[in-house]
Amino acid sequence: MAKKKLIHFTENLSFPHLFQPRYAELQPSFRFQGKWGSDFFRNDHPITLELGCGKGEYTVGLARQFPTRNFIGIDVKGARLWRGCKTVEEDHLLNVAFIRSLADHIEYLFQPGEVGEIWITFPEPQPGKERKRLTAPVFLNRYHRILQPNGLVHLKTDDQDLFRYTKEILKEHPVELLLETEDLYHEYKHEPAAKIQTFYESIWLEREKKIAYLRFRFINT
Repeated sequence: MAKKKLIHFTENLSFPHLFQPRYAELQPSFRFQGKWGSDFFRNDHPITLELGCGKGEYTVGLARQFPTRNFIGIDVKGARLWRGCKTVEEDHLLNVAFIRSLADHIEYLFQPGEVGEIWITFPEPQPGKERKRLTAPVFLNRYHRILQPNGLVHLKTDDQDLFRYTKEILKEHPVELLLETEDLYHEYKHEPAAKIQTFYESIWLEREKKIAYLRFRFINT
């Protein structure tokens, strides 16, 4: 397994659509900040960001569905990102990029108003560490800054505690809650959020585990 990971890490260095910036390269900002459309994708299509993208299943799935949007997946684990990068290469997808980075660094990576939409798919629930949750206030404030006006945020999770926590936190922020459900596939199976499933999500569904979903947008004041 260690040898396989080493091979993947080495191959990651060859992918032109994978960026692995060191912290020093983020200071004062990453070279594509504010220029993802013009300098990397070479178009002016809206950018959708997926945080904690894992193997990139959602990022790639969305990119296939919406070829006139650009998609960027972020995850800190290079071994996970290899699979998404490999799929992008094999399928010749031109509207996908990946970044190996912490979600904490998104303001170095994107300028205010550069992102059109954010997906948070099955984040670590961080029990007992609420400040580290990707829907904690510090992260919501970051999302608000990099999103365009009326930009959407999606949360998909199998953790009902995280789902309830997020709903309570959102009450303290200037947001409009557009849809909420504790059982996406039972109540809203025709929603776009139900059209793509990660590998583990499909297993959870086979075990009849409920998948919760939230969609909201910030109200600019």
